[in-house]
Amino acid sequence: MTLNSDSGSARPQAFNTTEPVPTQGNTEVVTLVEGATFCLSDRNGDVTPGAAQGLFVRDARVLSRWQLHLDGRRLQPLTVLGMDAFAGKFVLRRPPLPGKADSTVLVIRERLVGDGLRETITIRNLGREATSCAVTLLIDADFADLFAVKEGRVSTGGSDGAANGAELWLTAHSDVGRQLRISATADPDATPGALSWNVVVGPHGRWTSEIVAEPVVAGRKLTPGFERGEKVGASAAARKMEAWRQGSTPIEVDDAATAAVLAQTETDLGALQISDERTGTPFVAAGAPWFMTLFGRDSLLTAWMALPLDAGLAMGTLEILAATQGRRVNPCNDEEPGRILHELRLGPESKHALGGNHYYGSVDATPLFVMLLVEAWRWGADTETVRRLLPAADAALEWIEQYGDRDGDGFIEYQRATDQGLLNQGWKDSFDAISFADGSPGNTPIALCEVQGYAYAAWQARAELADAFEDPETARHCRSRAEQLREAFAERFWLPDRGWYALALDGAKHPVDSLTSNAAHALWTGIADDEHAEELIAHLSTEDMDTGYGLRTMSKAMTAYNPMSYHNGSVWPHDTAIATAGLLRYAHLPGAVKLAHRLLGGLLDAATAFGDRLPELFCGFDRDQFSPPLPYPSSCSPQAWAAATPLLLVRSTLGLEPNVPGRTLRLAPHLPERWGRLAVSELRLGSAKVQISAEGRRAEVQGLPSDWTLDNAHGLA
Repeated sequence: MTLNSDSGSARPQAFNTTEPVPTQGNTEVVTLVEGATFCLSDRNGDVTPGAAQGLFVRDARVLSRWQLHLDGRRLQPLTVLGMDAFAGKFVLRRPPLPGKADSTVLVIRERLVGDGLRETITIRNLGREATSCAVTLLIDADFADLFAVKEGRVSTGGSDGAANGAELWLTAHSDVGRQLRISATADPDATPGALSWNVVVGPHGRWTSEIVAEPVVAGRKLTPGFERGEKVGASAAARKMEAWRQGSTPIEVDDAATAAVLAQTETDLGALQISDERTGTPFVAAGAPWFMTLFGRDSLLTAWMALPLDAGLAMGTLEILAATQGRRVNPCNDEEPGRILHELRLGPESKHALGGNHYYGSVDATPLFVMLLVEAWRWGADTETVRRLLPAADAALEWIEQYGDRDGDGFIEYQRATDQGLLNQGWKDSFDAISFADGSPGNTPIALCEVQGYAYAAWQARAELADAFEDPETARHCRSRAEQLREAFAERFWLPDRGWYALALDGAKHPVDSLTSNAAHALWTGIADDEHAEELIAHLSTEDMDTGYGLRTMSKAMTAYNPMSYHNGSVWPHDTAIATAGLLRYAHLPGAVKLAHRLLGGLLDAATAFGDRLPELFCGFDRDQFSPPLPYPSSCSPQAWAAATPLLLVRSTLGLEPNVPGRTLRLAPHLPERWGRLAVSELRLGSAKVQISAEGRRAEVQGLPSDWTLDNAHGLA
């Protein structure tokens, strides 16, 4: 459950207690999320017509109006209490009656979302006399596509209403297979567009009605995941969250602020999980409110980061992406054989967006797929499942060679097939994300620096797997490709007169010479040699890149820099975490650990400022200019890879690198002083469960089987 500004400014808040939510007036939006369903409302709990609010199920808005009135008037909000990511309480009062200074009528709206919505309205009379109330719930549904709502393209109307006793049915004009059934207790009067009750509440008495909204998609009523009268804690959403928490690896840290952020991480990753309808395997949606769906890049990186918490997410993500992997050349949606999906959409307009509901215009998801498959294997994924997914990994590598490398120079480039696709297809996919130091745009085909690093890591990973599966020919080929790429990368991307890697090579093979955070990804993947890495670290350490709250996406010294832009100066937490992981990979170089700790500390301070939850991104102003950091308008929160960021920080500072098939565990801790002691309990490594306790540069491991080897990097016990 989150609070965001109606203007789009992300202002997240932790909600796994029943503490009041800080508020800033009546303009905030409260978000409840459970898998592919989310609800946006104001602090009253109302969904207002014409606003970017509503109940959204599978990329379509199934409630566009949901307003509660007493005696024809809006209620006055008192507070919003969070029960979990998928449930909340709106506490309100009836405005004072004419001639009265105070109100004696308290109203509580308890809301739960699943594949539908359940709301319990309770009216309490705190006075000594009976009170009468005309209760009206105004209801409408436009069944609009998610992005039509986000972009303000929704026309008025959109549904037909029909009342039947205590039920209200709403049906989409354009699709009779989309409907919404509204039913309620306490004998409402149902009319098209409203449920109403005339009630009398005695002195110190109460009145209650339970309203349920059940969507119908493609003619099939969805199972909402809750029952009438059922306590929130007994709902399917609550059981799913509890199972996730019980199955996740416990992580404890002395620093209270970091502990709160890690607790929020666990909750958010649980709320963002969706199960594949065909197999039931879980994956993580990209982020609420606008990206509650499968995104190749986002889901893969999130699963990578979440490996210490639960390796099962990685395998679920890999399986669904293998099932949707490109099979043919289709210019309409940028599909190519072996290419990994960029985005899956299910809304009513999805067939018109980016060439259809399956869009493939991502240049980095394909190598990331191979990287994650082998990493999950190292963490103990079932070997037979890994073998079953090997053809998908090899098809991905074939895409890299045959389609990704458009001109045969050994690098992966992107260029959209038609003007309907994404112009830029890396993680910085906004139209102006790729520019030279002088601000001029880079023209496609574009070869991004971080994507070459991902490809290098993918080739290396596949070679390791080939060794394990006794396939020496494949191992030799993959290692050869990796080494060729590493040498070519050093020659073509390094800018000796600048001291950093080019952001990209443009269509004419000119180095796009901006200093950006992309270059730090070369540290994470290990494609950078030590000499270049040392110079790069020095540039990343300057105030031009380090805001004090994280790493800027673009240096202040670049012409296109704008701290309020999406990709040219803002801070993305996952990006800073990847940079931190890369710095700690090169911990032997001067300044690497110091900068890693500074970036890590800044991110955690930002998380605390945002209510213990890192948003998708925030503005990249200097810390001494704006503290706390300024939110970025329309930033997603919770957002998957931002939610998983603290887990990558934990793993990186521990230097945690297991290899279950090889029965080795490597630890090289560089914990920040502020954390004190960090404990990871019941870490599952195949059939083994180990406990790790670390502080500073020392760690202890318990429970490691006797036939395992501990890589004693810092003299660990």
